[in-house]
Amino acid sequence: MVILDRTPAAAPGVTSSPLQKSSLRVLREAASPPSDPILPCLRSISMAMDELGTGPQCDPTALDQLKCYLTECIRKYGDEYQYSTDPRLLKIWILYADVTEAFPKVYKQLEEKQMFLEHALLYESYALYLCAEGKLQEADKVYAIGISRKAEPLDHLKKTHLTFLKHLEHFVEEADVDAQPSKKQKNEPSVVDPWSVSSRNNLLETINDGLRTFAGYHKSNKVYYGKVALTSSLNILRNKVIELGGRKYQIKGSTGTGAFAKVYKATVDGNAEEMVALKIQNPPFPWEFYMYRQLDMRIPEVERPSFGYAHEVHIFSDVSVLVCDYLPYGTLLDVINSHLVVDRHMDEVLCMYYTIEMLEMLETLHSVGIIHGDFKPDNMLVCYPSGDITEETFRSETRDEQNQGLCLVDWGRGIDLNLFRTGTEFHGDCGTSGFSCVEMQENRNWTYQVDTYGLCVIAHMMLHGAAMSVEKVPRAGGGYEYQPKLPFRRYWNVELWRKLFSTLLNAPSNGSDVAALRGLRASFREHMCGSRQLVGKLSQMLAKQKASLCSS
Repeated sequence: MVILDRTPAAAPGVTSSPLQKSSLRVLREAASPPSDPILPCLRSISMAMDELGTGPQCDPTALDQLKCYLTECIRKYGDEYQYSTDPRLLKIWILYADVTEAFPKVYKQLEEKQMFLEHALLYESYALYLCAEGKLQEADKVYAIGISRKAEPLDHLKKTHLTFLKHLEHFVEEADVDAQPSKKQKNEPSVVDPWSVSSRNNLLETINDGLRTFAGYHKSNKVYYGKVALTSSLNILRNKVIELGGRKYQIKGSTGTGAFAKVYKATVDGNAEEMVALKIQNPPFPWEFYMYRQLDMRIPEVERPSFGYAHEVHIFSDVSVLVCDYLPYGTLLDVINSHLVVDRHMDEVLCMYYTIEMLEMLETLHSVGIIHGDFKPDNMLVCYPSGDITEETFRSETRDEQNQGLCLVDWGRGIDLNLFRTGTEFHGDCGTSGFSCVEMQENRNWTYQVDTYGLCVIAHMMLHGAAMSVEKVPRAGGGYEYQPKLPFRRYWNVELWRKLFSTLLNAPSNGSDVAALRGLRASFREHMCGSRQLVGKLSQMLAKQKASLCSS
């Protein structure tokens, strides 16, 4: 059976073959130069496909003829350098793989030849084949490999993968229902502590095979082989050179220390202009690298700069080293503290700007089934727009390094909802003082609240210069709701801030919060765009803040 006959039902998340719409058109393109040797082959294949048709019944003679033409084309031009990046030859390889029913062998050949690895069509087509064979987990891995290699068009590949995952989730959900016919069982949500040792061990075991396929993943069963122990103090490590994966990193200073990890800034291969962050963790912990690769796969390119990048991870038996981008402007906590040391609070326009940034972050993350799990100001790296901020900055949905204000990092407590059954809720405390959501404080189940409560705490710290405490207050129509204990100042936009805290502190225990986050962001954005004075004031304040903090 040729790939044109694959049915949607056989492949969750893929409605048609990627070749179905484009093969004939591309093979018939007349724009090829006269010196194009492959052109006669393409014409012969095109005519053979016309004779074969696209119906479920194949003429054996026509199919044999097509196989003959494809085989001859591959024999002549399959290794030809002239066509090594030509999408027409890739389509010939894919048709050949499907007609000969040898897709795994062909995919392996192209991998070994290092051909077409930058084309999304290769991964999409092979994943479609695996879906038709019922090998859904393998199909998911193929999508992941293509995305980790940034195969183009990347956005299309990501969208296809997300559609696949949604269909797969529905498929698994139906299987769970069939396996658990009891009405009581079906209605009972699964409850998990995502950060317990047993949960983490189970999750790491689940993702272990997939980790090996990600670009930048390096694992050794031996202890770190360097002359200086990576667990040494900064005084010992400063200016020492660490060799990893053929590159030399010279440690220049520390950017942060946690209970299990230390983060250092380091130059690369003696180039003082190229700086990275090295996160050294003991014991070794590959989970954060996994989360970064999920961000690569699921977050649209226009939003991706807001969540940090991990280039590679080196896993040893005693320690792990995560190589990430380094941003030099400090954290949002540094910004908040810079106001407190001079006994001042942040101006409301700055608070709104960073609140809009955080709302957009969580809206993007939660829409693709990712929870950060440690949403606090010291995990927000500050960025500065390359030019003045305008009304268009707030109205535009386009995001890149040129206009982002924050970058969310430290994904060690991240939660991938795709690894849990649909409807799963969580219990357990985040362990960060002042950031335990109401549900954690009352020993109730939670999902996205761990992030949205963190956003509220950060907004409260920016506005009041103090940590947030909440209280239950009666509602006019009965019942109660949570709100911050400290009152809003009269000269603030009280309505906007009250709506923010009321919505996020009283969210349902389960269900998507994306619409609520989008609505809140729109409200703040419209307020900022409603006054040119506000936008101009913001640009001035950011420039002043950058000059002050970067010179200190």
